[in-house]
This record gives sequence, C-alpha cells and structure tokens, in this order.
Amino acid sequence: MAEKSFLERRFKLSEHKTTVKTEVMAGITTFMTMSYILAVNPGMLSEAGMDQGAVFTATILASALGTILMALLANYPFALSAGMGLNAYFTYTVVLNMGHDWTYALTAVFIEGIIFILMSIFNIREAIFKAIPTTLKKGVSVGIGLFITLIGLVNAGIIIDNPATLISIGDLTAPPALVAIFGLLVIGVLLKKNVRGSLLIGILASTILAIILGVTNLPTKVFSLPPSLAPIAFKLQWSDIFTKEMFAVVFAFLFVDIFDTIGTLIGVATKADMLDENDDLPNLGPALLSDAIATTAGALLGTSTVTTFVESASGVADGGRTGLTSLTTAGLFLLSLFLFPIFAIIPASATAPALIIVGLFMMSPVKDINFDDYTESIPAFLTIAMMPFAYSVAEGIVWGITSFVILNLLTGKKEKVSILMILLAILFMVYKIFG
Repeated sequence: MAEKSFLERRFKLSEHKTTVKTEVMAGITTFMTMSYILAVNPGMLSEAGMDQGAVFTATILASALGTILMALLANYPFALSAGMGLNAYFTYTVVLNMGHDWTYALTAVFIEGIIFILMSIFNIREAIFKAIPTTLKKGVSVGIGLFITLIGLVNAGIIIDNPATLISIGDLTAPPALVAIFGLLVIGVLLKKNVRGSLLIGILASTILAIILGVTNLPTKVFSLPPSLAPIAFKLQWSDIFTKEMFAVVFAFLFVDIFDTIGTLIGVATKADMLDENDDLPNLGPALLSDAIATTAGALLGTSTVTTFVESASGVADGGRTGLTSLTTAGLFLLSLFLFPIFAIIPASATAPALIIVGLFMMSPVKDINFDDYTESIPAFLTIAMMPFAYSVAEGIVWGITSFVILNLLTGKKEKVSILMILLAILFMVYKIFG
C-alpha cells in the first residue's frame, strides 16, 4: 500500500471524498468572495480615527490567524475575518455616537474575546449549538442563503435602496449590473456542465468584463510592502472597563458575535452535510475556540471582532470539505499583504454572482422543514425571513428561538423545549426590551 501524503494524513481528504485540487480551488473561491473585507474594514475603522493602512495589515493578520486555526484545530473549510455589522457597531455606535476613543472600542472587543475563550473552554457555546432544534438549523441555512444573495444583489447594484419602498430594482444597464449578470450566466453554464471551480471561473470572467467596461482598472503595480501595525497594535484602554457603559458595549459585541458565528456554522455545515445523526457538528469545540482566539488576537493587533464568514459557503459550494480549503484561504490572505494591488482590482460586482448562486445552493434544506406543524414552520420561517430583512444572522436566530419556545409552550409541547432554549428566549426578550 502506497504511503499516504502529508496532506492526506493531515486533512483526511479521501475520508471527506475530496482532493487537493478541489480544496485549493474552493479556498481560492472563498477568498475571492470575502476579499472585499480588506478594503471595507480599513475604510470603516478609519472613520473611527484609526490608521487605515495599519488596519489593513491587522485585518489580514487576524483573518489569517483565525482561518489557520480553523484549518488545523477543527479541519473545517470555514474562513474568518472582521465581521460586517460588528465593525459598523464599533465605528458608528461606540466611537462616533457614544463618543468613545477607538482604543475603548478595541478594549471591549478584547474583553469579549476573552469571555469567548472561556465560553469555548467550558463548552457553553457548544451547548447552545446543540440546543437549537433541527427545524431551526434548517431554517438558518436557508436564511443565510437569502442573506448572502441579498448581499450579492446589493453589491452588484441590482438591488438598491429606495426611500419610498426601502429597496427596489437598480439600473440593469449599468456596468456593475452587467458584470454581475454576465457572471451569473457563466457560472450557470459551468454548473450545468459540472465544471469544478465554476464559482471561481465566474469571478475571474466577470473581472475581465469589469476591466473592459471600466468598472475596475488594471493595477499600476503588482507588489507593495504592508503598512506598519505600530499606530494601532496593543492600544488598549483600561481606565473605564468597570462601568455600566463598558458592560453594555461588551455585551452587544458578545451577543451578536455568538449568534453570528453559531448561525454561520449551522448554515454552512448543514449545506455541506457535515452535521451528524443528531444534527450536531462534530469537532465543534475547536471551531468555536478558533473564532474566540482570533477575536482576542485581532483586538490586540488593531481590528474589530473577527468571526466566521458566511462567504465560506462559496468554497463549500465549490467542493471544499476540509481544513485544506481554509488553509488555502489563509495563505491568500497572507499573500495579499504584498499583492493587494492585484486583489484590489476584483470589484464587488464580480464576486456578486458567486454569492447569489451560493444563496441558491443553501436553499435546499427548506424541503426538510415540516410546514404542516406550525410550531416548527413559523419559527423556521421567521428565522429565514429575518436574516435578509434585518440584515443580520443573529436577528434571525433570535426570532426563531424565541418564537419556537413561546409557541411550543403555549400549545402544550413543553417536551420539545429545553431549559437552555427557555433561558435563551428570556435573554433575547430582555435584550430587546432593555437594549
């Protein structure tokens, strides 16, 4: 018997019915669909007064660290980076609205990360994951699918903001929309022909059209040295940590991050058939610990909360099943420290088709929801609907769990509701009432 390769032994590729080529292609796809964070996060945190170049470097290093840990500790194809929504809360609420310095906000993220590590060590987050009923886990997958579809449509300018109707159709003849529509057609044809790496090929083809149409430009240079971390690294503020306001800020970061991460893990793992016979995710503890360590380290480096990205679903949809996918993504993050001019030319409209198609892929668990039992279908539906409409994975889980508990208790089905689910529902209601 031939000796197994190092990658086979380390990532158990044959056991997961995958190959090195498939995993690498999937890792590239994941990176392409989430690389927008390398432009968005520095720009957003710079509004809080942070050095934009330093945040760029911190975002990459924290993303690479978390994704490498996910690869090596959990062997899952999930990638991590600075979470959207959490970075907005960091900048617009804690700094610009509440009037705190960005060092105060970083300290809150650091404290949140430490709490996360403790929750992971004592399996608190794992218990929450296991307590969520199967019907909600199916709903989370579908909801995330609609959520990232909406992100893709907005990024392409196909769906736009409208003061009268909240959202409406955009100008489909505009170059970004044409790029996205072209990418959808390319990916659709390739999927029909069972071509591996369809999403990645679609992104690259769309980028070429984007250059032709003037949506993006060829880079003026290939290499660049990464900016220094010195202006933001290890800049924590300890003078106001024992205050009611700091408690509120830490709790908000903690609350959203817990359920964003759990929701993403549930949704992507459900689509990839990674859940076991009890609808639990094996090796969940190391996955959650990776996320917690990345958040803590990210705060020290100088970036907002690091979390598992829903865009990981694009790599899973392209066949990624092991940590080799996430290790590839992490490698590209590190490479982008020096090759950002290359990666920066890929516009959001070119990655939008991949997100839209992934949304389609993640719809399939909807068929497993029992729509005849309203104590299951209503919570699942609220989970699905609230994720795109509230623009938050966490909000979908809040509405799903709370409605599941209330409906089952009121209809005499208390055996379906665990004590932990009841405690979570009470926590959610208190959080919503008192903010």
